[in-house]
Amino acid sequence: MLALVGFVGLCLLVGAAGGTLTESGLRGWYLSLAQPPGTPPNWVFAPVWALLYVLIGLSAWLVWERPAHRRALRTWGWQLLLNAAWTPAFFGLGQIALALVVIVALIGAICHTIIVFARVRPAAALLLAPYLAWTCYAAYLNAGFWWLNRA
Repeated sequence: MLALVGFVGLCLLVGAAGGTLTESGLRGWYLSLAQPPGTPPNWVFAPVWALLYVLIGLSAWLVWERPAHRRALRTWGWQLLLNAAWTPAFFGLGQIALALVVIVALIGAICHTIIVFARVRPAAALLLAPYLAWTCYAAYLNAGFWWLNRA
């Protein structure tokens, strides 16, 4: 049970750290950006990401319980690192193109994590499906922000 708390807590910590940068960015330059169609209200992101971080942590815990977990959890760690890198790129530095590169790499890392998790514990891979879907949507938004605000 302690491991479950640790995995979920780590993911929520990544989210909280990113949330601090996001909040300051939302009060500044972000407001001046042209928004792509389908951009949700800002309040939607925090509860969605909180739920996703719980699922990401739960999925890692399910894999951690299995003997063949080391490689799978390394893969998971890389995707979490990329996840943590996106917010500083987008909101911290205001580098929309860099953030787009990071999120495309993140999608690849999530896909790889799902494949590796499926071999160890299929339920853990399924828990990452909403995360992949939301990250693809976030990539669309990131690409839209880049396209509409290139100048």
